[in-house]
Amino acid sequence: MNRLVQTNPANAVVHRSFGGWKTIGHCARAAIALCVVAGIAYPLATTVVAHSMFPQRAEGSLIQRDGVVVGSSLIGQAFQGAQYFQGRPSVTTAPDPTNPEATISAPYNAALSAGSNQGVTNQALQDAVTARVAAYRALNQLAPNASVPVDAVTASASGLDPHISVANAQAQIGRVARERHLAKTQVAQLVTQHTAQRDLWLLGEPRVNVLELNLALDALAAQGQKKE
Repeated sequence: MNRLVQTNPANAVVHRSFGGWKTIGHCARAAIALCVVAGIAYPLATTVVAHSMFPQRAEGSLIQRDGVVVGSSLIGQAFQGAQYFQGRPSVTTAPDPTNPEATISAPYNAALSAGSNQGVTNQALQDAVTARVAAYRALNQLAPNASVPVDAVTASASGLDPHISVANAQAQIGRVARERHLAKTQVAQLVTQHTAQRDLWLLGEPRVNVLELNLALDALAAQGQKKE
């Protein structure tokens, strides 16, 4: 004869309670382990490896002159004076100090990297490009109908592009040579020396780092002064 086994409801609740806490404990330990691995161990390991294998890049690809950081090879900057090669236009902005709800033009502002997001049919963009073309031709003493490299009159998506095209650099050689009283061949040689080729011989286009090229020009001028 089968007997019915009576269970105490209170005991069943206790067993379920212990089972629930046990599951919570497993989940908590798994979460802590994941945080330690993903939040501490992995970033620490990648940082150590990066600093040991690529120390210069890990520090932001900073460029120094006489022990002073003058910029980064990864971030463009503005150069004042016709004796310098000019980079791409930048349309980055910064908060307006007089109006918290507005922004002001701040070229190469790495804190607010962005493009204009204006389409090719946008009249404001067309007017800006037209003005840049005219200014570029005037600065470099080009003919009124001379072709102008696209990157010389358009901003990059980041607004921080440190490179210009080889065509853009070549169009500026004459001006820079005149302003620095150098032979065009000297300046052209520096452009060639600071031209980076396609990555893996396939990706991208040949390009010139503007900061590195201008620093090389200043170094050349300094050498000339020492000889005198």
